[in-house]
Amino acid sequence: MASTPEGKVKDKIKAILKSYAPQVYYFMPAMGSFGKSGVPDIIVCVNGSFLAIEVKADKRKNPPTALQVKNMTEIKEARGAALVVDANDLDMLQGFIEGMIASRDEMAAIIGEMYRRFS
Repeated sequence: MASTPEGKVKDKIKAILKSYAPQVYYFMPAMGSFGKSGVPDIIVCVNGSFLAIEVKADKRKNPPTALQVKNMTEIKEARGAALVVDANDLDMLQGFIEGMIASRDEMAAIIGEMYRRFS
């Protein structure tokens, strides 16, 4: 059970992610001395695409640190997606995930058709 405001948002995000299984896999990297500093809170594979989520209780009052921004920028430069999500963004997160699933399904269908045509 979440004890902090950020923990409550993480629990809601995890419930959203679980609702999209098996097209969504996620994990929460080790923090502290066992993990890399500034890594987003939740790492997600959405239908074969990479998504990193930095969770905030209120991103206006507590924006990402410079190190968190650096890591998210590096993820985006590597063609992954990185979002900062707070309690006000849960509907947006669901829409983003649904868009990632739909675009990958459409791409898979196009590739499948190309293989059929050229095989």
